[in-house]
Amino acid sequence: MNRKDFLKNAGLTSLSLGLLNKNILQKQVVSSPPDCVLIPAETAGPFPLDLTDNAFFLRQDIREDRAGTEVKLKMRVLGVDNCEPMPNVRVHIWHCDKDGNYSGYGTEEGTTYLRGYQLADANGEVEFTTILPGWYPGRVCHIHFQVYVSQTYAATSQFTFEHDAVNAIYNENPTDYTKGEDPLSPETDFAFTDGYEHQLASLVYNEDTELYESFLEVSVEGEGTVGVSHYEHQASKLIQIGQNYPNPFKGTCHIPIELFTSAAVKISLWSLNGQLVKMVFDDHLSSGLHRIPISMLELGLKPQHYIYQVELVKDEQVFRIPKMMTYGG
Repeated sequence: MNRKDFLKNAGLTSLSLGLLNKNILQKQVVSSPPDCVLIPAETAGPFPLDLTDNAFFLRQDIREDRAGTEVKLKMRVLGVDNCEPMPNVRVHIWHCDKDGNYSGYGTEEGTTYLRGYQLADANGEVEFTTILPGWYPGRVCHIHFQVYVSQTYAATSQFTFEHDAVNAIYNENPTDYTKGEDPLSPETDFAFTDGYEHQLASLVYNEDTELYESFLEVSVEGEGTVGVSHYEHQASKLIQIGQNYPNPFKGTCHIPIELFTSAAVKISLWSLNGQLVKMVFDDHLSSGLHRIPISMLELGLKPQHYIYQVELVKDEQVFRIPKMMTYGG
């Protein structure tokens, strides 16, 4: 099976710096909405693209050829019902380049830069490598995102950064950010005039890595650790796939599978960039509960996040269900 089929059939098709004034950056506090406040809904903006039908966008590094100050962006998704992490939800981000251009539109038609998605890990987190966006008339520096919780619900919003820190980066990197300081502020941007307390990502220079890091925690509708099913209703009549346990894990984990009918089952491991790593199980199973052991030591795989996909074939119908696992070595 190729990369496109993996994503398309997995149920994934229906569904934000030169050296800077470090004193400014170190004052930024990691964003953490009190009491899991529901993230405000915002417009998807004039330049979204449908990433769901393109397996290419399953990637962590979304920069491609875009110049600008590198940012390591991490987002954590919580369920507002219980303030617990939402694993396996799909998070899309997209934003403009340093000059305010969006890929895929106008003179940029056919380009794909600064767009991508990831599945959240056991802690509800996703990570991206990107650049600090520029600004354009009427909008401050911002990043768009969508959290796909289920087939029928996706939270769509935007976030920004502390304005002085962003302008300091622009000023320190005039070759890239040729338009200079952003003349607006979040308070005067239409998307944030009603408040942006829960849409303000941290922006910190890490002296160890010599990179800028950003973090945003968002709460969406649903219950963490349980959430809403990602696979089609028809599949749930045949199979239930649990989260691998333990997770994160060292050495070996087990994937719990409950079959309501006998069927052929395959389990494959994929990288976060949509590449097949290894087929780890292929057999015909009877109905009932099964615990499939996965030994990363025997497979010779390095510690990192993986997506495991369970494929069921029954009466010429194929169902593929993905989840995230974290191998800690």
